[in-house]
Amino acid sequence: MTTALADHRATQPAVRPAQRPAARPTAATVVTGIGVAAPNGLGTEAWWQAVLAGESGIRPLTRFDATRYPVRIAGEVPGFVDEDHLPSRLLPQTDRVTRLSLAAAKEALDDWGQDPATLPDYSAGVVTASSAGGFEFGQRELQALWSKGGQHVSAYQSFAWFYAVNTGQISIRHGLRGASGVVVAEQAGGLDALAQARRHIRKGSRLMITGGVDSALCPWGWAAHLAGGALSRTTDPARAYLPFDAAANGHVVGEGGALFVLESAHAAQARDARVHGTLAGYAATFDGPGTPRLADAARLALADAGKRPDEIDVVFADAAGERGADRAEADALAALFGPAGVPVTAPKTMTGRLLAGGACLDVAAALLSLRDQVIPPTIGTRRPADDCPVDLVTTPRHGMRLRNALVLARGRGGFNSAAVLSQGPGPR
Repeated sequence: MTTALADHRATQPAVRPAQRPAARPTAATVVTGIGVAAPNGLGTEAWWQAVLAGESGIRPLTRFDATRYPVRIAGEVPGFVDEDHLPSRLLPQTDRVTRLSLAAAKEALDDWGQDPATLPDYSAGVVTASSAGGFEFGQRELQALWSKGGQHVSAYQSFAWFYAVNTGQISIRHGLRGASGVVVAEQAGGLDALAQARRHIRKGSRLMITGGVDSALCPWGWAAHLAGGALSRTTDPARAYLPFDAAANGHVVGEGGALFVLESAHAAQARDARVHGTLAGYAATFDGPGTPRLADAARLALADAGKRPDEIDVVFADAAGERGADRAEADALAALFGPAGVPVTAPKTMTGRLLAGGACLDVAAALLSLRDQVIPPTIGTRRPADDCPVDLVTTPRHGMRLRNALVLARGRGGFNSAAVLSQGPGPR
């Protein structure tokens, strides 16, 4: 497992783009399955149509009574009936986040269109990202411990709360016994998981399920979100999350994310598979003292993909919704593309920030943007602040040739990750 990713990054020397050795030619890693669970749509196409229509999933909390809390809105996945997606034997041993993950994984595999049982043993694995694990399950069992005693604590508590639980349950349910793991890097973790899965494909794995789904919408999780100090206190869901806006005052949290099937372009071509796009480039950096390095992550990801800045047609922004962080991201984009030099969008304004699931949902949006040749909108923010010189897309933008998309993500504590998604399965 790679839960020590934070320690690894923190001890690595800064890598400048000019120092990066030339990459050896490698067969492309492509996406051949997508599964989505999001606050504005359950299932990939339902979610995508809601995004293009500008439909928000941010609304008053219903999962628990939030009336006594200073923040009472979030992005909740609607219409998810546990029994419709899981066999009854799994219900007692799974948290909400694992149930959402299992549903997204099944959709991704159905989209992939094959039976994993036909693959050689140990040739398929799972790498997911997580920020909270099964928080709601853990809260319930702690309440049982302190109110009733240890004999009332479920044996499933031993794993249902853990960061790796989604990886494990997906692997067990679908018989995926190959290389697997979990990464923990908050919002940036979803891109890190895709990169780890790509490494396994390059080492010979036939198939990887990867991505991230998070959910911590329970009183215990809510206390943690509030303690972070970055949640917007605005009560109007339409005005609470305004990235790049002069009125930005924090973000809204949500649940959900996206999972993908990755395989080599050669394997996809051999079976004439439908390819959603190519994971063409990736990089990660870690901020130094007073030194944001998001721009370095973006440059390195472009170098890994073999792309120039002028070949990027759209950026899916991290979009923190906090004035200082928004300015830092706008500065990073201006340094790479020039002021307002590339269309920038943040469809997460319709879902809230989904922790490990957020960047993966942006990857799904990037792939569908390349497919449909449309840039989805950012809602809420009507005009970027003067100190955020970005070409922010606020209505669906058609009529552009979209070939390559850049996805950016930052995690609490200094994580930065960037990924380049491209059309087609051709080699890098």
